[in-house]
Amino acid sequence: MKKIYIESLGCAKNQVDSEVLLAYADEEGYERVENAEDADVIVVNTCGFIESAKEESINTFFALKERCPNAKIIMAGCLAQRYGKEMELDEADAIFGNHDLSLFPEVLRNIEKDERTVTVPEYPDPDRERDERKDLLSFPRSAYLKISEGCNHCCSYCAIPVIRGPLRSRPFEKIVTEAKRLISEGIYEINVIAQDLGAYGLDIYGKSRFTELMKTLSSLDGDFVLRMLYIHPDTFPMDLIDLVSENKKILPYFDIPVQHADEEVLRAMRRSGSGEKYGELFQKIREKNPDAVIRTTLMLGFPGEDRAAFEKLLEFVKNAEPDWMGSFTYSREEDTPAYSMRNQKDHDKAQRVAKKWQKELEAVQSPITEKHLERFVGKTYRALVEEKIEGEDLAIGRIYSQAPDVDGLTVIMGRDMKPGDTVMVGIRAVRGVDLEGVKID
Repeated sequence: MKKIYIESLGCAKNQVDSEVLLAYADEEGYERVENAEDADVIVVNTCGFIESAKEESINTFFALKERCPNAKIIMAGCLAQRYGKEMELDEADAIFGNHDLSLFPEVLRNIEKDERTVTVPEYPDPDRERDERKDLLSFPRSAYLKISEGCNHCCSYCAIPVIRGPLRSRPFEKIVTEAKRLISEGIYEINVIAQDLGAYGLDIYGKSRFTELMKTLSSLDGDFVLRMLYIHPDTFPMDLIDLVSENKKILPYFDIPVQHADEEVLRAMRRSGSGEKYGELFQKIREKNPDAVIRTTLMLGFPGEDRAAFEKLLEFVKNAEPDWMGSFTYSREEDTPAYSMRNQKDHDKAQRVAKKWQKELEAVQSPITEKHLERFVGKTYRALVEEKIEGEDLAIGRIYSQAPDVDGLTVIMGRDMKPGDTVMVGIRAVRGVDLEGVKID
């Protein structure tokens, strides 16, 4: 068989696209390989969200091109979709955007004939979109379930609407059917993903049907849990709070990227909330869900942010106490409204300040995270095993409070564990951002 290797960069939504591309490749007679050196065709599924992600995508492409000079190489994904038509990249045997993945077999056939193609497609009719995925790139028994594409929020700094377009919700029934298939294949952790979960259905049903969707998914038969990743705080569906508190299959894990707490900065970002409103939302979630874990993401260095605005952000973190926090510095992206808010020289200067503030912010958050982790000590939780440590009675896994790839992990002591197992673990210590526990037989 012909062999294909895929390097998936960026977010989980990109990973789902990579899995769909692999399914199309399989039908074209390609076998997926783990090592790029063994491949006839290499796909770099790129991220084009912010400057650092674009740099990583380009660097990865050229590194693989140098390592594997005999392989055909395809630049795919967000970077290809965003810049494909003007991208001068003769080193690529094909450039392929990510709106209509059903065109991938044609791209593969063309490069087999040594025909170079640049394909920046439009979105297809929803009925033509593929659901089936054969090779999942997650850890065993964990999978992502994408319920929509794009975003209608149009935050002034964000290139997602430029790359992925406006909100495109998938039909309710197709999502339920895909979830059933994942469960039947033994998936335990279904990570429900979108740019904004709460917006699901607004475009095709005229209202948000996210809470209804989660209720339907949680009613399916099988041994599984649902994790929600990314809900915009300004349109958070409040009825979700009660549903999570009543339903054990929906993990009380809330990923709510607030970005900032200063109102003037938020308005410049085209967001309607405030630090006070976001703090109240966190409080309401915790009042109804005592076991709730809240992750947020914060941006530093946005145009107009001064020390006083940053102090408000620090105060928000101290008061709201998110369990997990990710932070990044503002990236000046062309084709976004914020791009013209300052010139490159002023941006570079602000970046240097923002990086210092980022360290200050993380110094405030670290003890909060450690304090919140202490509440798990002395209790027992079900963990999904990701990795067995060879030669030792140890495994690495995650409990409900730990999302894949972004949060801490749980080190599990015990025997007879393999990736994909779910085991009961007694938590006995906090080690930095990780937990330490013992398998309970």
